[in-house]
Amino acid sequence: MLYPINLEIKDMKITIIGGGDVAYRKCKNFLEFGKSIRVVSPEFIDNFELIKNDVELVYDVYKEEYIKDSFIVVAATNNKEINKNIGIYCRSFGKLVNVVDDIELSNYTVPSYVKRGDLLISISTGGKSPSLSSKIKKELEEKYDDSYEEYINILGEIRQKVIKNYKNIYERKKVLNRLVNLTLEELKILQNEF
Repeated sequence: MLYPINLEIKDMKITIIGGGDVAYRKCKNFLEFGKSIRVVSPEFIDNFELIKNDVELVYDVYKEEYIKDSFIVVAATNNKEINKNIGIYCRSFGKLVNVVDDIELSNYTVPSYVKRGDLLISISTGGKSPSLSSKIKKELEEKYDDSYEEYINILGEIRQKVIKNYKNIYERKKVLNRLVNLTLEELKILQNEF
């Protein structure tokens, strides 16, 4: 069973081995969280041209030296044996590894997610049904639209003011619990009153 966790990846070295569609998708996910990645492959699909300024593209075959100093590794080649070797190496040296064609060798997976600013909702079926994860993601994207980015920011700003102004912990918690039932418009009005 997988343990859910959010990682601060800004200081972690991340390497993706592979230059195809799956490697590109994994790369885009990391970039969405503001992290630069090294991607190693003898060739890359054209989409990598769109992000070449945001990643380090290494035109070469897989070598252990490329992942030796990485904390997070994605094995996304079209060669099952290479992916297996990457997985075994990473697990032997305590690295986080996602082997895209072998969940048993992976020690982490990346769930589907909906991101609205600091709101992050993860969806996982433990690899059993990516289609169901995708369906749930679409439903959540509709329910939690882009306005939630502003909503979360205002909630955070008001929360700091409530913490500062309410010394009684129980009263503070009561106020904070009421805030999440307000609409964005109501929060904007309240924001100006604090």
